[in-house]
Amino acid sequence: MTGFLKVFSYWRLLVNGLWITIQLSLVAIIASTIVGLIAGMLFTVKKKPLQLALRFYVELFRGCPLLMQLFMGYFGLAYIGIRIDIFSAVVLVYTLYGGAYIAEIIRSGIESIPKGQWEAANCLGLKPIHVLRDVILPQSFKVSLPALIGFHLGLIKDTSIASIIGYSELLREGKTIMNVTGYPFETYIIVALIYFIICYPLSKYVSWTERRANA
Repeated sequence: MTGFLKVFSYWRLLVNGLWITIQLSLVAIIASTIVGLIAGMLFTVKKKPLQLALRFYVELFRGCPLLMQLFMGYFGLAYIGIRIDIFSAVVLVYTLYGGAYIAEIIRSGIESIPKGQWEAANCLGLKPIHVLRDVILPQSFKVSLPALIGFHLGLIKDTSIASIIGYSELLREGKTIMNVTGYPFETYIIVALIYFIICYPLSKYVSWTERRANA
């Protein structure tokens, strides 16, 4: 109990780390969703060069470990003379990383819609962009929502990896408290509980959306 009290005495560091984690998570989720949505829709454009470029992007960022991407996004860019602050580097990496996964989620959702709906909308004289926007996307969004929220949940937890390159989010602040207090077990228990409090409501929402979709 003494260890927990000692760790809690540094609650300002925990609050600061939590706030930074929330900021990073929100920006990464919004930005990666926008990138993934655009890329997912572009998969419907049957142009081979575009398809190859999109496939290269998706496979590159899905196939490379996130930690390596963070190293390349921060230290790698600085090495070739492109200097950006650590927050911008982290956001850039999480946006491109998340966008690649979300693009696949959106693409799969679009492809799950029967081809007959495309044909029926075309017969009504709708332009392809209007078919996609008004007919296909609303239906595919319902199909993709559980997977999309599930990925967002994972992205929140993955923000902890940014501590490896020195970004002062929740886990990094926890390491600082651990070094000062000498109570690693108690510190990581508290940090884990904070992550649980953030993620548990989202995980329950994912379960609820899956049950609703299968009902």
